[in-house]
Amino acid sequence: MYRPYHPPADPIVVRELTQEQEAMRTRVRLLALPQEPTFIAGCDSSFPTPDTILSVFVLLRFPSLEIVEKVWNTGPVTVPYVPGFLAFREAPNLLLAYEKLTQKPDIIMVDGHGIAHPRRMGIAAHLGVLLNKPTFGVAKQKLTGNYTEPTLTRGSITPLTDRSGELLGEVIRSKDKVNPLFVSPGHLCDQATATRLTLACLRGYKLPEPTRLADHWAEEFKKELKA
Repeated sequence: MYRPYHPPADPIVVRELTQEQEAMRTRVRLLALPQEPTFIAGCDSSFPTPDTILSVFVLLRFPSLEIVEKVWNTGPVTVPYVPGFLAFREAPNLLLAYEKLTQKPDIIMVDGHGIAHPRRMGIAAHLGVLLNKPTFGVAKQKLTGNYTEPTLTRGSITPLTDRSGELLGEVIRSKDKVNPLFVSPGHLCDQATATRLTLACLRGYKLPEPTRLADHWAEEFKKELKA
């Protein structure tokens, strides 16, 4: 993902965003899904230029994972990149893409973190609260927490915890001998559900299908922008 250089963020802006995150955090609920999903969506954002964001939602039928619908939206970047506050940069355009779905998902897999975030408000939690939808995050890199490396075989799992031992997520080896994924609940979802659905959506790649396909179609839609 494109990460342009930005000067240090304005402390006042950081304080305001922190307060907003803390307020949103009080709304997060970690719950098991009441029933198996019929539709699962994956979403991802990319930055074709420093000033442009492109967000994609791919809707899949579960458990077959056939693509039902794919939508995208592009617009101007309105918030600078500030570590720990990525959601404020990506969520507005993701919401516009989501509105284009004719069939809404039962749960959303987000390319990013849920509660495995310094203030427990990664992009998956942020998006879940705004949409009041079940969400969870599948990230390629750790943002916070401690863990023991899972064994090199597919399906190996270890806990991701904070300093006090609180569970933030799980570290999952999604494919033999590849770097693990960091899976955490976002909103209206619990860790067991997030882990189970991540494993159920693996089809031989490192990334589970919802986010893998969202990433793939983000690249395809970028080509349309350039055409």
